[in-house]
Amino acid sequence: MRRRDFIKIIAGSAVGWPLAARAQQSKKVPVIGVLWPNPPAQFEFIRQGLVGLGYVEGKNIRFEFRWAEGALDRLPELAQDLVHFPVDLIITLAPPATLAAKRATQTIPIVFVAMGDPLASGVVASLARPGANLTGTTRMISEMSAKHVELLKEIYPGLSNLAVLWNPNNSSHPPALRAAEASAQSLSLQIRPLEVRAVADLDKVFTTVVQQRADGVLFIADPIFFIS
Repeated sequence: MRRRDFIKIIAGSAVGWPLAARAQQSKKVPVIGVLWPNPPAQFEFIRQGLVGLGYVEGKNIRFEFRWAEGALDRLPELAQDLVHFPVDLIITLAPPATLAAKRATQTIPIVFVAMGDPLASGVVASLARPGANLTGTTRMISEMSAKHVELLKEIYPGLSNLAVLWNPNNSSHPPALRAAEASAQSLSLQIRPLEVRAVADLDKVFTTVVQQRADGVLFIADPIFFIS
């Protein structure tokens, strides 16, 4: 697989490793490990993109899936399982899975998808030169969080009290929260950060949102908010 081909698959700004070359060297069908915190349906866009490039599961590539099913504390164990399988490459979604894979191997290539802030999370040395065995795409979550505050104010000019749901356990969230706070301050908004560390916290948090009479709610992207 050419570098730019993989870029197109993993949402537009990733660097891939040449799977075809690895297959020739190892004389076997490349095995791609998938470490995902959420249900498998969210992986389908990658599978379809690979098919469009001629990489068909069971023919010239093979997947080895590890789904955490929302239990993020299982990710380190699942990452180790993929490493011991072994696989030729690991694709991860979100910081918890990426960090688990990074701790599990320094040799198997890791491609992360939708990493909130790979720099702040300590996953890469720089965006231009990720270094080590990791590369992937970023949501630029800090910049996007600031922009989302601006958009909310534009959509609802009367906005004055904004609740921001964030997860302190997500390494990308502290800088994203700071960016949202700076944006809110520039717009004379009162911002109320509310911690969500697990799905079980959501009911209590939304009760607080109502009690505090928030005019709007901003979710800083996290697997917790996508687990059904």
